[in-house]
Amino acid sequence: MLIKSSYANEQRPKGNRILDANTVLINLPKFIAELKNEQKWEQSDRNAITVFKSDTMRMVLIALQKGATMSKHKTDGMLNIQLLEGEVAFVTDEASYTLSKSMLLALHQGVSHSVIAKEEAIFLLTTALTV
Repeated sequence: MLIKSSYANEQRPKGNRILDANTVLINLPKFIAELKNEQKWEQSDRNAITVFKSDTMRMVLIALQKGATMSKHKTDGMLNIQLLEGEVAFVTDEASYTLSKSMLLALHQGVSHSVIAKEEAIFLLTTALTV
């Protein structure tokens, strides 16, 4: 298998990491600390880092400041959101869900949704793409 990696850059000086291989260990506490220590976190209402990316699955760690809104959108794949810290409102056309630490929400592809941080929040977004 070809190993895919991401490399350090100006925005993410500690950016060297494996994105896809037969086995990828993802140290979430380490990545959360990096997100919160980056300049973008200080200057914006959000920050994110892709921690795994293959042809069929993507995992992105997302940090939102209190009040940050991810406007209404939809994805091409099924997704789940696992809340690691804080609280968010996850809003679809049919319902609104309040997610707090350790909660998980699964969503089918094509469902419009938005996310609003009720307090500072960190979540792991996993998208499974159809081939």
